[in-house]
Amino acid sequence: MTRIVIIGGGPGGYEAALVGAQLGAEVTVVDCDGLGGASVLTDCVPSKTLIATAEVMTNFDSSYEELGIIVADDTPPLEHSARVVGVDLGKVNRRVKRLALAQSHDITASVTRAGARVMRGRGRLEGQQAMDGSRTVVVTAADGTQERLTADAVLIATGGHPREIPDAKPDGERILNWTQVYDLDVLPEELIVVGSGVTGAEFAGAYQALGSRVTLVSSRDRVLPGEDPDAAAVLEDVFRRRGMNVMARSRAESAKRVGDRVEVTLSDGRVISGTHCLMAVGAIPNSAGMGLEEAGVRLKDSGHIWTDRVSRTSAPGVYAAGDVTGVFALASVAAMQGRIAMYHFLGDAVTPLNLKTVSSNVFTDPEIATVGYTQADVDAEVIDARVVKLPLLRNPRAKMQGIRDGFVKIFCRPGTGIVVGGVVVAPRASELIHPISIAVDNNLTVEQIANAFTVYPSLSGSIAEVARQLHTRKATAEL
Repeated sequence: MTRIVIIGGGPGGYEAALVGAQLGAEVTVVDCDGLGGASVLTDCVPSKTLIATAEVMTNFDSSYEELGIIVADDTPPLEHSARVVGVDLGKVNRRVKRLALAQSHDITASVTRAGARVMRGRGRLEGQQAMDGSRTVVVTAADGTQERLTADAVLIATGGHPREIPDAKPDGERILNWTQVYDLDVLPEELIVVGSGVTGAEFAGAYQALGSRVTLVSSRDRVLPGEDPDAAAVLEDVFRRRGMNVMARSRAESAKRVGDRVEVTLSDGRVISGTHCLMAVGAIPNSAGMGLEEAGVRLKDSGHIWTDRVSRTSAPGVYAAGDVTGVFALASVAAMQGRIAMYHFLGDAVTPLNLKTVSSNVFTDPEIATVGYTQADVDAEVIDARVVKLPLLRNPRAKMQGIRDGFVKIFCRPGTGIVVGGVVVAPRASELIHPISIAVDNNLTVEQIANAFTVYPSLSGSIAEVARQLHTRKATAEL
C-alpha cells in the first residue's frame, strides 16, 4: 500500500488526506494544533464568524431608518426614543471559538472516518530520499517523544503565522495580532489597525460596525492596494463615510503601551493613540526548522516553498500546498493544491492549478469578490478585453433594500465575447460572483450569460445587464 505522510492539518492537508485515503493510500496526518489549521482555528472561520455579527450591525445601522424600522427602549413614545443596539464582545468571541473548535472536530471525524491516521506532533523531513524512493518524517510529540515514519510521498501544508514588526510586538492584551483578538471580552473603545490589506480592512470594518472608533493605518495610497482600484475606492469611501479615520501613505514604525493605552509611532514622527492596536502586516510561512532545504526542497527568499502547478516541490516525492507555498493565500486554493498533489502522485486524472479561474472575496461591507483577469491586467495590456461596470444604484432590488454602494464589472474578449474576469462589490458578493466564476471556468460568452433568465427583482440581474451591454458593444463593433 502506498504510504503518504501529510505535515500540517490545514485545508491543503486535510483535503489531501481525504483524497489520498479515498484512493486507497495509507495516509498519516501530522498536526500540532488541530485539524483545520489556522484557517479554521485562528483565521478564516473565526474572522468570518466575527464579521457575521458585524454584518448584522452594519445592515441594521445603515438602512433601518430608510426602511421604516424603529428600534427603541421601553420608554414611549417610540418615535422619540433613542436607538438601543449594542454588542457583547465576550459572548461573540465565545461563539467564535466554539464554532471554530466544532469545525475542527468535524474535520477530524471526516478524516479518520475516511481511514486516515491523525498524529499530534510536529513533523520534519530527515535527510534525502532513500534508495527505494521513500522519505523519512520525524514526528516530535508535545512531551518530546519521537516517532519515525516512512513515506512514499510527503505533503507539506504547514501554513503561516502573523508577521511582526520588531518594535511592535503583540502582548495579547493591548497590542494584538489577528489570532489574539478572540480573547477580548470588552469591545476596544479606540482601535488602531496597522495594515490595509485584506486582513486589516476586514477587521477595521468589522470593529467599526461593532462600535469601536477605528483608525486604519495604510502605508499605501489606498486601502486594499492589491484589489480592483474601483472596488477599493468604493470601500474606502464607505469607511470614511461611516466615521473611520483612514490614514493613507502612513507607515507604522512602532507600537508601545503607555498605561492603559497604546501609542503607534509613524515613520514621519506622528504619534497615534488608542486603547488597542491590531497588527495586520502580513504573514510568514511555517517552513523553518523542518529540514526542507536539507531534503532538497527549494525555498524562495520569502521562506515560501517553490511548487509547480501540480504541487510538486523541487525534491522528488515531496509536495506542498497552502499558505506555505505563497501561491494564493486562500483556503480554497490550499484545498485544491492538496487534492491535486494526491491525484498527481497516485496516478489519478489531474488538472494543473489555474489561478485565473480562482474566485476570491474580501469580507468587508460591502464585500469585494473577484475572479479571473483584473483591471490591472487590462490596463497593463496583459490581455485585450472589453470592460463594462454597472453601479448597483440602478438595480431595483438594491433600491428596495437600501443598498447604495457597489457595482458589477465584467471583462470579456473583444472578438469572441468570452468572459475572462469579473468584479462584484455588494452585500454577499461572495455568492454573486459564482455565475461569473462558472463563465470564466467554462469559457462562456457574454451572450450566453445575457440570454440566461434571472429572477426579477434580484441583485444578480445586474450581472445579466452588464453581459447584455457587453454583447451590444461587441455587436456594434462588428457592424
